[in-house]
Amino acid sequence: MADRYLSFTATAPGRFLTARLGLPQPAALSRWTPERPSLDGHLLHLTAGGPSGLDLAPVLARTGLPTATEAAGATTGSTTGSATGSTAGSTGPAAVVLDATGVRDVDALAEVHAALHPVVRSVAASGRVVVLGAPLDARDHHQAAVQQALEGFVRSLGKEIGRGRTVNLVRLTDASAAESTLRFLLSPRSAYVSGQVIGVAAEEPDRPADWDLPLTGRTALVTGAARGIGEAVAQTLARYGAHVVVLDVPQAAEDAHRVAARLGGSALTLDITAADAGERIAAELPDGLDILIHNAGITRDRRLVNMPAERWSSVLDVNLASVLRTTDALLAKGALRTGGRIVATASIAGLAGNAGQTNYGASKAGVAGLVRSLAPRALAEHGVTVNAVAPGFIETRMTAAVPLFIREAGRRMNSLAQGGLPVDVAETTAWLAHPASGSVNGQVVRVCGQSLLGA
Repeated sequence: MADRYLSFTATAPGRFLTARLGLPQPAALSRWTPERPSLDGHLLHLTAGGPSGLDLAPVLARTGLPTATEAAGATTGSTTGSATGSTAGSTGPAAVVLDATGVRDVDALAEVHAALHPVVRSVAASGRVVVLGAPLDARDHHQAAVQQALEGFVRSLGKEIGRGRTVNLVRLTDASAAESTLRFLLSPRSAYVSGQVIGVAAEEPDRPADWDLPLTGRTALVTGAARGIGEAVAQTLARYGAHVVVLDVPQAAEDAHRVAARLGGSALTLDITAADAGERIAAELPDGLDILIHNAGITRDRRLVNMPAERWSSVLDVNLASVLRTTDALLAKGALRTGGRIVATASIAGLAGNAGQTNYGASKAGVAGLVRSLAPRALAEHGVTVNAVAPGFIETRMTAAVPLFIREAGRRMNSLAQGGLPVDVAETTAWLAHPASGSVNGQVVRVCGQSLLGA
């Protein structure tokens, strides 16, 4: 269903009326298209806390944005810095990367303010601010305190920056290991990801031969892929070169085969809650697979006092138990090849809770727990990473059926004041499935426009 309020606020009368009434004024987000694969404008690289030792320049140069560099506190209102490799121009930056990994005490936090205060207002609409932080040092509580402070700073800035701009924090020690993450966050593909803290380990990346087709030669299985978010995920992975296996229940066989045919993939129909689902998937894919996307899920909403046991158990079985069983079976059989990726679907309902969804919230919180526990062992024992996406309000047929006022509240209760699209979840999933994202493991990344509910 179209967001008519978003369309109305894009008109002159709409801007005037909503401003007078103090209503949200969402900006139309710029998402990836073949005609517009990167942000429009230059990238400004700033530093706070002194030199960090990160070799960022070559990585940032490969984002497709011309780069300008300037030390914190050296600006006097200029937003362009000193250009390296190209002329940054006089307009505001499309993206700002602030290297704050060297911030180790409270005094150095002032440099964060000094770096961003003069330029943040000039960041282009639908622009990006990415702050780079260091892992917390358990041996130095001053460093840990100020690096943790960056999380509060980033999340607060994300809620005030407006105009469709996003703000995220990446914790890293090696710039090259973070290349796929920085490419994602500094592109139109991350339009609905904001207020996130992403940890990147110092792993040597598996760089693809072609960054436009990074999944070439890889097989991806997407559950619940016959429609909605799952279909968008399947389509995006296929666009990046993967052979996609579209899995859905037998009742959705016609849609599953239609999607698979359109994507040049294959269809597999089975009940993911069956005790032998994992074994059947492995048998259907004797050569193994590289990417496992747990997308299948259901809702059976009702307040706990009115919820019969069947509504509880059905949601937990589809959304959590089947994920556990299938993952265990495929790992035990070695069906996921070394360098594989598992991406599960959590939800902000599992992270922040939601009235009428104790069953759904429990199942999605369980997915987050699965990811955080399994990730280090899966990487060590199988060479496979495990992450999750946690969607917020996404415009689907399911949310279109939500009553009007509840739907509008869901759309507006995030920093971008609008619902996301299935492609936003799909692009985030594709980043986590990327061969160069092996350094991203055990992360639960919200795709919610920085929901005002929860952290």
